[in-house]
Amino acid sequence: MKQHITLGVVCLARKTYDWKTAGEIWKKLRQDLSQLEQVTLVTPEDLVIEVEEAEKAAELLAEKRVDAVAIISGTFHLGHLALVIAKQVKKPILLWALPELPYDGGKIRLNSVCGANLNASNLYKGGIRNYRVVVRPDMDQDWLDAIRVRIALSTARVGIIGYRAHGFFNLSTADLALYNQLGVLVDHFELDEVFSYPVPDSEVARRKEQLQQVFDVSGITGDQLDKVAALSAKLDAFLTAKRLTALAIRCWPEFAATYGISPCAAMSLLQAEDRILACEGDVEGALSMLAHRAVGAETPFLFDFSQIDLEQNFALFWHCGVAPCNLWDGRCVRSLDTYFAGGKGVTADFVLKSGDLSILRLDSCDGKFRLLLDTARAVPMDKLLKGTYMKVVFERKVEDVLATVVNNGIAHHASVVYGTYVKPFEILAHIEGWEIVK
Repeated sequence: MKQHITLGVVCLARKTYDWKTAGEIWKKLRQDLSQLEQVTLVTPEDLVIEVEEAEKAAELLAEKRVDAVAIISGTFHLGHLALVIAKQVKKPILLWALPELPYDGGKIRLNSVCGANLNASNLYKGGIRNYRVVVRPDMDQDWLDAIRVRIALSTARVGIIGYRAHGFFNLSTADLALYNQLGVLVDHFELDEVFSYPVPDSEVARRKEQLQQVFDVSGITGDQLDKVAALSAKLDAFLTAKRLTALAIRCWPEFAATYGISPCAAMSLLQAEDRILACEGDVEGALSMLAHRAVGAETPFLFDFSQIDLEQNFALFWHCGVAPCNLWDGRCVRSLDTYFAGGKGVTADFVLKSGDLSILRLDSCDGKFRLLLDTARAVPMDKLLKGTYMKVVFERKVEDVLATVVNNGIAHHASVVYGTYVKPFEILAHIEGWEIVK
C-alpha cells in the first residue's frame, strides 16, 4: 500500500479570462482528486482570485499541515497568489497548468500555461526551487509518489541493532545528516535485546510450522530450526513493541557466534510479511527499501552486485540467503541451508522469480545524498548456488552498469523491487537537490 499523504490544492484565476469555465473545471477536479489513493485532500471550495483569498487559502493549508501543495493555474492570474501560498506553507509545490480550451471568438480562454510560467519564474527568482511544472488535465501521480517518499522517510522509526557489519565502512551513516536531510532519527539497540526478547512458546511453535511449510528444512538440524522459529518470533515482536518501521541488523559476526545461527532465514520469512529488514547494519539500505515501499512497490529487498558475465552480458544479484521467501521462482526447491559461518549460517536458498526490476540506492557521500536509479529484468536460471539470487539483464552493457556503481563509489547494497518505479525518484531528487546516478 502506498504511503498516505495530506495534499493541499488551490486553483488560481483572473476574471479577465474565462474564469467561470475554470470554476467548472475546478469543481470537477476536486471530485476527481477526492478519489486519489491514500490522500487526504485539503482545498478551498472556490477559485482563488484576489490576494486576500490566497492568504485565507494559505492559512487553511498551513492549519491542516499539508505535506505538499498543487497550485493549479485555472487561468492566468496575479503573480502574488502563488508567492503568498508558498511563503506561508513552505512545502514542495506542483505548478499545474491546464491544457488550453478551444478558442472562443478568437480569444485565448485560460492562458494557463503562461500562469504556470509566471509562477515558476517568480518562485525560482525568489529562491524557491522545490517545484515541478506540468501541463495536463489530471494529477501527476509521479509527483504524488515523490511526496509519499518524503513523508515515509521523515515519519519513519528506524532502528539499528548492533552496528554495521565488521569492516563495512561504506555502510556507515551520519545520524544528524540523516536527520537534517530526511527527518530520520535512528534508534540504537544492542544485539542482546533481540537475542533475549521474550516471546510466547505458542508463537515460536506457529513460526516453526510456518517455516516447515515454506521451506525444505531437511538441510538443518532440529535445534537450528527451533532457533530460526524463535528468532522470527523475537524480531517480529521486537519491531512491534519498539514501533519500528525498519530495522538494520548487524547480522555477523556476533549473531552466529552468540545466538547460534545467522538471522538470514528469519529475515527472509519476515520480509515476505512486509517487514523492512536490512542486513549488515545498512541503515541507508533500509531507507532505500522504505522509499520503494512508499510508492507502492511490494516486498523490496537488498542485493549484492555479485557477478558479471561479459560474454553473455548479465549480472548475478545475490545475497547470502535473505531475500523475501514470497519472491521464489516457483520452480526450484526453497530450502534452508548452513553453508557458511561454520555451519551456523541458516540461510534461505532459492532462485527469485523473473520479471521487470527497479533498482534504488539512497546513498550518502561527503555529507551529501544521491540516488542510484536503474531498471533491469530478471530472467530464468537454474538453482546453482546457495543463498538467494537472480540472473539479471540490463538495457545497456553490464560492464557499463558496474562502472557506474563503482566509479561513483555507491555502496554494495541496493534495494530492488518488481515493476517500474523510476520517475518518482527523479522528481524527489529535484525537490531535494540530490544528484542522480544512473
